[in-house]
Amino acid sequence: MLQWLLTALTIFVASALVVSFAVTRDGKVITPVGEGTITIGNKTFEAFPLPDYAAAFINDEYKSYLVEVESGIKVHILEVGTGYPIYMQHGNPTSGFLYRKVAEHLPTDRFRIIMPTMVGLGFSSKVPVADHTVENHNRWLNTALSELALDKLIYVGQDWGGIIGVGALSLSPELIEGIVIMNTAIYAPTEKMQLSRLHDLVRTPIVGELLIEVLSSSFNGMDRVQGDPKSIEQPVKDLYGRPVLESGNQKAPLALMRMVPHSPDHPSTESMAKLVTFVRGLDVPTEIVWGMNDPIIGRALPAMQAHFPNARVTQTDAGHFLQEEVPDVIAAALMRVYDELQALQAPIEN
Repeated sequence: MLQWLLTALTIFVASALVVSFAVTRDGKVITPVGEGTITIGNKTFEAFPLPDYAAAFINDEYKSYLVEVESGIKVHILEVGTGYPIYMQHGNPTSGFLYRKVAEHLPTDRFRIIMPTMVGLGFSSKVPVADHTVENHNRWLNTALSELALDKLIYVGQDWGGIIGVGALSLSPELIEGIVIMNTAIYAPTEKMQLSRLHDLVRTPIVGELLIEVLSSSFNGMDRVQGDPKSIEQPVKDLYGRPVLESGNQKAPLALMRMVPHSPDHPSTESMAKLVTFVRGLDVPTEIVWGMNDPIIGRALPAMQAHFPNARVTQTDAGHFLQEEVPDVIAAALMRVYDELQALQAPIEN
């Protein structure tokens, strides 16, 4: 009997070690490969044909291409329209497709709508966990924008896109002419704090991997953080989830959750403190659109208003991914920012 128990215990411990090693692996670089080229203006990029399940969500006017920002690291970009550049940055765990509904409410004959996907998500390159840092994401997206040779833009951001988008632009501040900011949290904790219950749970090694990568995924629960759960049904979850889950490296959603700072000594805190200083120094037309039924960041609205005290605020009944619920409201805010810019830049008549 004792021998049987020792054997069973040995098998259990060995199995636990194997599982622990498997789920906590760092992941590897996986680089997407395009097909042919696409020319936009005087710039040529690597075209990226979309799989049918993704192409079904947009029309033939969209351009899909890759921008290599470092050796083996490529950012996938969706783009539609011509004219004034609008830079729209998504967050975790979505992709540039998150803004497809917003684009439908904008005049594409007047706006060049640029929707990059963060490294690790969507059809962009996948990288090891250790490479997911605020500094790296800022640099990668800034390089992508630089490759597009833009000289001005209106920035639209939400979730990590609100942070990383601002971070990317902090490296090229001359580009920013206007801002539409949504549910995000640009902050640097000065003491240990609690985030959402899920964020607090997934910080624990192995526990986080089991919750996000084994037992479920970040994509499965997207509908639960919405004002209207029907705004994200299974095909939309697949739109965001399949490129990650089928890539061979699904580490980004958990890595990005762990990037959220919860204490002064968190690795992201120093970079976040710099972003707080940066956004509070901006003086451009700004609007805030907020999903009040967001269980993750909904309560952060006062902090965002403190960053942008002169911004017009529109509160909605949407949840976290408000681009899926109130795209028309977001587009209207963007149009107001654009109209204000046009008025500011109009010549003064004597």
